Amino acid sequence: MAEEKLKLSEELSKMKKEPLLPIEKKLIAYIIVLGVALLILLAWISSAFFKVKP
Repeated sequence: MAEEKLKLSEELSKMKKEPLLPIEKKLIAYIIVLGVALLILLAWISSAFFKVKP
């Protein structure tokens, strides 16, 4: 098991780092914006339709 981890870490260290493509950056931004917008929508729906009474 330890030998496999050592081989894996060696292979990962040999790999060249590649920058993100512009389309990948746009997709990441769209996903983050969509996630935040859906969280805000969920919070609004739950506060509007499911009132909590103390």
